Amino acid sequence: MKKKLIGFMVAAALCLGGAAHAEEGGKLAHQYWPERGVFGKYDMASVQRGFQVYREVCSNCHSLKLMSYRDLKGLGYTDAQVKAVASAYTVQDGPNDEGEMFDRPARPSDRFHSPFANDKAARAANGGALPPDMSLLANARPGGPDYIYGILTGYGTAPADVKMTPGLYWNDTFPGHQIAMPQPLSDGQVTYSNGDAASTQQAARDVAQFLDWASNPHMEARKAMGIKVILFMLFFVGIMRAAKRKVWADVH
Repeated sequence: MKKKLIGFMVAAALCLGGAAHAEEGGKLAHQYWPERGVFGKYDMASVQRGFQVYREVCSNCHSLKLMSYRDLKGLGYTDAQVKAVASAYTVQDGPNDEGEMFDRPARPSDRFHSPFANDKAARAANGGALPPDMSLLANARPGGPDYIYGILTGYGTAPADVKMTPGLYWNDTFPGHQIAMPQPLSDGQVTYSNGDAASTQQAARDVAQFLDWASNPHMEARKAMGIKVILFMLFFVGIMRAAKRKVWADVH
């Protein structure tokens, strides 16, 4: 009996602890994302704009270690455009014939350039905080693009009764509400290729869709294959049912 009582108390404590932890973060405002759902597809225009936002803003601190430049062809970029994007960065290669490492322009087959040489350098440049890699960010965070959009648009002033830790910023979405990353986006910070200056909300929405695509670049192909498999199985079931009725017709 004592063991059962202790087990119940531990379970209750875990549940209460989980509830308290859930309350530490703000509520996510769920939005419509065209890529979500059984028949969802990416809004490639938005995803391309989101890549521009990542390239001009987010890439200064956040890496995409699992992506190669050639993956941009999935956004509709041509080979020439991919080469142009890659060649803007320098990567270390080698060793050469003399056994030395050397720098060269990046190629489409290279991984995305990381803003820091290693995690220690990243922490040193960000006050001890390690900017997370964004390759799978939309999959790693509950809510996916809703979470990313919420973080980017959730900056504000802390309530009067909250004591802020020096060097941290108030964010309505971030768990605990105090985040080490300064507000990265502002109105007019990014000007799209069509000449439009993006608002904070528009830039946040576009980069959230790009990061959702980066985490799931083959999502549309998987959904298309899944639909084909379901249709084939329905057809197969129909054929087998007709065959069964034919074979057992005389028995009935």
